[in-house]
Amino acid sequence: MPLIYLGAVFLAIIVLLAFRRPLYQAILGGLLVTAVLYRIPAAAIIVQTSHVFTDWDLFSVLLSLYLITFLQRMLEARGQIKLAQRDLDGLFHNRRVNAAGAALFIGLLPSAAAMLLCGDIVKSATDGYLKPREQAFVTSWFRHIPESSLPTYAGVLLMSTLSAVPMGSFMLGMIVPVLVLFALGYFPALARLPKDTGTPPSQNRLRDLRGLFLHLWTLLLIIVLILALGLSVVPAVAVSIAAGIVVYRFRAREIASMLRSAVEVKLLLNTFLLLVLKELIGYTGILEQLPDMLSALPIPAYLIFAVLFLLGGIISGASGIIALGTPIAFAAMDGGMPLMVFLMCMAHAASQISPTHVCLVVAADYFHITLGELIRRTIPVSLAFCVLMIMYYNVLLALGL
Repeated sequence: MPLIYLGAVFLAIIVLLAFRRPLYQAILGGLLVTAVLYRIPAAAIIVQTSHVFTDWDLFSVLLSLYLITFLQRMLEARGQIKLAQRDLDGLFHNRRVNAAGAALFIGLLPSAAAMLLCGDIVKSATDGYLKPREQAFVTSWFRHIPESSLPTYAGVLLMSTLSAVPMGSFMLGMIVPVLVLFALGYFPALARLPKDTGTPPSQNRLRDLRGLFLHLWTLLLIIVLILALGLSVVPAVAVSIAAGIVVYRFRAREIASMLRSAVEVKLLLNTFLLLVLKELIGYTGILEQLPDMLSALPIPAYLIFAVLFLLGGIISGASGIIALGTPIAFAAMDGGMPLMVFLMCMAHAASQISPTHVCLVVAADYFHITLGELIRRTIPVSLAFCVLMIMYYNVLLALGL
């Protein structure tokens, strides 16, 4: 019955979105259905809601969205994004590379707000050739490829810790899945783009490369601060903003204007409600019940865990199911690198179609489409990835890796 209730929660959100209700109304509907069906006391709802402000991991999502939006306003004010687009045109003279490469590069930033910067460049490279739904898919799909395998993301670090699989071994095993993710995004969407950017070929690629670094140094600084110094996203972005204010010589009046314009009310409200929904679903304990529900299925153990990670990832996002399912999976099966790679791929595929994934909300808002449209566009690609990774897992086992 709890699983049926959960289906009703997501159905309520889907139905409201189908009726073209704003996302915040759809999430509010999901919150109401969750509270009623699971009989969550009012006091518990207040406590779970307060976690968004008292739990730093949750509150930092909202704060990073604001700070990245502020940084975006800075770059726009000095034309840095457009100049970076020009540099990419010069370097590769290829719309497809511009769209995919920029999203992959910015995807190194472990922040949902990075979607805004990805969206800027993808939109510039694909306007007039891809519809908004396709643009949102390209932005979301390619931006998240690094999240599947890099230790700058919490899910990868968490699974490596819980499984005791060396990070180097895992990253080696993820080479094929990363290539598959790229191909699944490239051929259905980007392959339709003309390569020609409509601009003259570069006369000096070294100059264009230097210009790309100069125009995106604020983003590079964030990545260096995260990877080299171990800073989290919020302080890293704050340092980059402070440096940008000095380098670009912003005046107090400009800063005040950007402080106001960086408050994207709809984006912040949708994200806040989504975080509350995740907290309420976590409160119900449905994730802890999933393994017992699935254990009765007459299928091999690895497929049971594939279903567990897929359903759990859709419900709670990748990190939640990784924390719950990894110890169970490695206790029940012979583990090692193949199992970690397999489970990470299932969790990653699930996160790309999860209504609780903040990045999807940001992408849908940016391209002015519904969350349902983006998820429907992504479902076939995510499921194809799952099927291919089941085959890949069996190949790894056959090779004795």
